[in-house]
Amino acid sequence: MRIAFLTAPEGVEQIELTEPWQAVVDAGHEPVLVSTKPGKIQAFNHLDKADTFPVQEVVGETSATSFAGLVLPGGVANPDFLRTDENAVAFARDFFDAGKSVAAICHAPWTLVEADVVRGRVLTSWPSLRTDIRNAGGTWVDEQVKVCDHGPNKLVTSRKPDDLKAFCEAFLDVFAAAESKEAS
Repeated sequence: MRIAFLTAPEGVEQIELTEPWQAVVDAGHEPVLVSTKPGKIQAFNHLDKADTFPVQEVVGETSATSFAGLVLPGGVANPDFLRTDENAVAFARDFFDAGKSVAAICHAPWTLVEADVVRGRVLTSWPSLRTDIRNAGGTWVDEQVKVCDHGPNKLVTSRKPDDLKAFCEAFLDVFAAAESKEAS
């Protein structure tokens, strides 16, 4: 199962990229780093530069149909950049249009707000996004992980790095269930 990880060229919170990535690898699946530009992305540990990671595919040159699901890591700058990039927003929206599941942590739901896919959904995030989610028609809850069934796909969200273990378990279960349903 191929799983897309969408990040901006700079600003992704490193642990919110690397821990879900490793969980995907440990589960025997293939994570793929997708960004808005080729080359490498620069991750951060909060406000400090951390490691760089090679981009494997570029939005606008790949498709949601190539993947079983989408993971949106957070960090403040990462989704703030992504929500201003038309190709990144369209790429995220395409997963919903294709009925594929999506997982987003921390500030990552900002990209989903811009993609206009939170309306009617219940989700969680970093608390500062509460008003943005409500204004976009979603219902915000303060929970470690929230799995929302709304339409053909599921949305898995979590609040912060402390929620990563539950977040990874939840999205892997959801993606695997969708993949086995699709295979039968």
